[in-house]
Amino acid sequence: MADQKPRIVIVGAGFGGVKAAKLFAKQDVNVTIIDRHNFQLFQPLLYQVSTAVLSTDEIAYPIRTFFRKNNNVEFFMAKAQGVDQARKVVKTNHGEIPYDYLILSAGATTNFFGMKSVEENSYGMKTLQEALHIRNHVLHMFERANKSKDPEERRRMLTFVVVGGGPTGIEESGALSELIEIQKKEFHHLDFSEVSVKLIEATPNVLPMVAPNLREHAVKVLRHKGVDVMLSTQVVDYDGKDLKLKDGSAIPTNTVIWAAGVKAVPFIADCGGEVDRGGRIIVNEKLQVEGSENVFAIGDCAHFQHGTERPLPTVAPVAMQEAQIAFNNIMRLIRGDKNLEDFHYKDLGAMATIGRGEAVVDKTKINPQMTGFIAWCAWMFVHLLRLAGAHANFTVALKWTWNFFSGTRLGRIITNIQP
Repeated sequence: MADQKPRIVIVGAGFGGVKAAKLFAKQDVNVTIIDRHNFQLFQPLLYQVSTAVLSTDEIAYPIRTFFRKNNNVEFFMAKAQGVDQARKVVKTNHGEIPYDYLILSAGATTNFFGMKSVEENSYGMKTLQEALHIRNHVLHMFERANKSKDPEERRRMLTFVVVGGGPTGIEESGALSELIEIQKKEFHHLDFSEVSVKLIEATPNVLPMVAPNLREHAVKVLRHKGVDVMLSTQVVDYDGKDLKLKDGSAIPTNTVIWAAGVKAVPFIADCGGEVDRGGRIIVNEKLQVEGSENVFAIGDCAHFQHGTERPLPTVAPVAMQEAQIAFNNIMRLIRGDKNLEDFHYKDLGAMATIGRGEAVVDKTKINPQMTGFIAWCAWMFVHLLRLAGAHANFTVALKWTWNFFSGTRLGRIITNIQP
C-alpha cells in the first residue's frame, strides 16, 4: 500500500527543499530528498567559517535529523545528473529515482562569468569546503609571510582581495579586516603596514538591494575598518599571482575571494525545461517548469519573473515562500484540483552585517531603516531564528556575544596540513 502513495522527490536540501519536505512529511505521501551532501548548509554564515568566527557544525545540520520522526521521508545521498520527464525519473550517480511530483531546489553555484583563469585560481564561497579552504589559506598566508625575507613576496601574501559588493562580499571583507586586527596582537615581528584588504565591485554601488544612504554607510564603515573599497572596477584575469583589472592595472595578490555572482548548478540544464543565461530554469506563475504539470522549481535554481522587473533574488525568503506554494499546488494536484495558486513574493527587507556591532537593514516590518548596533542585533536575531537545531542557536549566540566583547576568534586553526 505504501507504494501507492504519491511519490514526492525533492532535489536539494537547502532552505526551500527542507521547508517543502517538512510540509510533505505531515501528509500521506512518500518523500525522497536527494542531495550530494548529508547536511543542510546555512550559506549566509559561510563567511564566518572562512574568517574563524564559527565552526562547521554550527552552520551545517544533518538532513536525516530533521526527519527522524517521519518514516515517510527518505534521504538519498547522491549527485543529481538530470531529469527524464517522459519516464518521470531523476537520474543520479547512484541510479534513478522515480517520482510522481518533483521539486527542483538544487541551489546555485559561483558564477565566474566565463573567466577560466579566475575560476581556477580564486576562491568561491558557496560550499563548506570552500569556506574551510579560505580559512586555511588566509592563516597560511600570515604564517608564510612571517618567515619570508622578500618584501614583494610578503605584500603579495598579505594582500587579500574580495570581488563582489553584494552581502557576501561586504560581510567577508569586513570580517577579514577584523581577523587582521587579531593577528596584529600575535604576530610580533610582522609589519602590518604591508597587510591590506581590498573590496572590488564592478558597478558604482555596493549592496544594490538597499537604499543609497545605506550603501554609503556600508562603504564608510568598511573604509573606517581599513578596507580599500574599489567601485566601478572590473576584473578581467587572475593567474594566482596578479589580479588584472580592465583599466590595465594589476594587484599583486595570492588571495582572491570571488563573491561577484551566482548561477544555477549545471544539473538544472538537464531537467527538460528552458533555462535563462544564468542557468536558472524558467517557471510559470504556479512555479511549474514550463511545459510540465508535475515538475516544480523553487529557490536559487528557479527563474521567476511574473510582475517583477527582474527575476526574484537568490535569497532564503524567496525559497521558503516558494516552497509553501509548491507544496500547496502539489497537494491540490494530488486531490485532483487543477486550480493552482499563483506565487506572490512578500519582500521581507534586506540586511547585511559589516562586522562587530555594524550592519544595515532596509525595509523591514520593524523599522524602515536601521544601521549600527541596533541593525546588527536585528541581523543576529533573524539569522539565529533560521539556524537549525538548539545546539547551533546556543553556541552561535554565545560566540557572537563573546566575539563582540573580546574580539577573540579561537577558530584560527589550520586543518589542511598533510600528515
